[in-house]
Amino acid sequence: MTIAIDFGTSNTAIARWNPVAAQPETLKLPGLTAQLGQNPPLIPSLLYVEDAARSQVLVGQQVRDRGCDVKTDPRFFRSFKRGIGTGIQGFLPELDGQIVTFERVGEWFLTQIIGSLKTTWPDVGQSLVLTVPVDSFEAYRNWLGQVCQGLPVEQVRMLDEPTAAALGYGLADRQLLLVIDFGGGTLDLSLVRLDAGIPGKKPLGFLLKWGEKMLAESSSQKAKTARVLAKAGQNLGGTDIDNWLVDYFATTQGLPKTALTARLAERLKIQLSLQRQANEVYFNDETFESYELAIDRAQFEEILKQQQFFENLDDAMTGVLQQARRQGIEGSDIDAVLLVGGTSQIPAVQAWVQQYFDGAKIRCEKPFEAIAQGALQLSQGIEVKDFLYHSYGIRYWNRRDNCHSWHPIIKAGQSYPMSEPVELMLGASLENQPSIELILGELGAETGATEVYFDGDRLVTRLLSGNQTAVQPLNDREGARSIAKLTPPGYPGSDRIKVLFQVDAQRFLRITVEDLLTNNTLLENQPVVQLS
Repeated sequence: MTIAIDFGTSNTAIARWNPVAAQPETLKLPGLTAQLGQNPPLIPSLLYVEDAARSQVLVGQQVRDRGCDVKTDPRFFRSFKRGIGTGIQGFLPELDGQIVTFERVGEWFLTQIIGSLKTTWPDVGQSLVLTVPVDSFEAYRNWLGQVCQGLPVEQVRMLDEPTAAALGYGLADRQLLLVIDFGGGTLDLSLVRLDAGIPGKKPLGFLLKWGEKMLAESSSQKAKTARVLAKAGQNLGGTDIDNWLVDYFATTQGLPKTALTARLAERLKIQLSLQRQANEVYFNDETFESYELAIDRAQFEEILKQQQFFENLDDAMTGVLQQARRQGIEGSDIDAVLLVGGTSQIPAVQAWVQQYFDGAKIRCEKPFEAIAQGALQLSQGIEVKDFLYHSYGIRYWNRRDNCHSWHPIIKAGQSYPMSEPVELMLGASLENQPSIELILGELGAETGATEVYFDGDRLVTRLLSGNQTAVQPLNDREGARSIAKLTPPGYPGSDRIKVLFQVDAQRFLRITVEDLLTNNTLLENQPVVQLS
């Protein structure tokens, strides 16, 4: 059985392929899936730590059933996906003698879900597909790969969430689609072309893990291709809107900023997607004060404007359309626009999309399950071709600005595997230099950096001002920076080593280092960053 998991910031969806009905279906997990008759069934992405030392946790609906999500408690985690693989500033809780990181919370969450799946459907264990945000750095994908090694599943594949959404809508081949995936934590835009397949090609996907036994594939199977043409992302989502609403009521009515008020803000936001006026009642059981929380769409949209919400959306749309134009694609060439994620259901967001595209092209009927159901298509003959969303670069000392800067060596948009390596010549900078060090990094978009921190018990993501390139160093640690031992030692004035950079079919960044003086190969096809 193949299972697909769309691990979301606010909710998580799980789907499997139903061989009898020959179509995907979204699964319910007893005790974990929300119990309010929600359609489709979703698992709240919530976790409560009962005993960190023993890895005893509650997840999903279990957290709500025990009321653990309405009180201020460092053991309660929501929106934790946003912190995985991100530089964290601020307090990380110590529970039961353990420092609890977001990576650990995410691992607990996924492990619990897989365990529940194995209990409910014992034949789960053959194949798993996990989806990831388009703007995720290598650190997030590396974390996901490490988690997968401990899962009782033979084969694990990974797919970008927007690409999965395009497949989930089941549109015909040869269509040019723009997927707007706007959930609790991120805004991801992806321009995708579904092409005709080549007979005899097997489905690829990005393999994170496979066991000794692989699933049989028919050699006559026709593989369809989903080619990603352009991508853009923002660390912005429904959780930010919830926090802005809490801040609004804190300012106007003195409402305390707690886990309960955050949940009330979320309810108000959801109501405003269905009606023009929203109301909730808040009772403080410590001060015995009650508040009537009321807000209409006009007030709500004014809050969004004050937070430069629509400017951020415009930046993302401009980025993806500019990438498209460089390939000769205009906005009018796009056949359909697919809206995915809870935040995409906000009327103001849909009105914003309609400023760019004809309303007849916009589809929004499967906002919560398109990603998980689309990811299943990897097991049904879909081959995914992709390109690098971020650039890779090396760190150097910028004499003009008197600080470290980054020089790109592999540009964003590079398809992989690369047909030809990128070549770089380096020399010694000191007399009698015994080795050469090189710090490699994955470079994000040239926008303000992202800071993730705690404000009380809230996890907040803030975009820092300035046109700085967000960077995730890949080898900036003891023992990993040195790429060449020089024998004999090096001297300034001439090139000493040649470095070849390559990205292979499995997205490994590899380097080969040759000593120009001795003609020796010091490193050969060495992986720098590895996802499996």
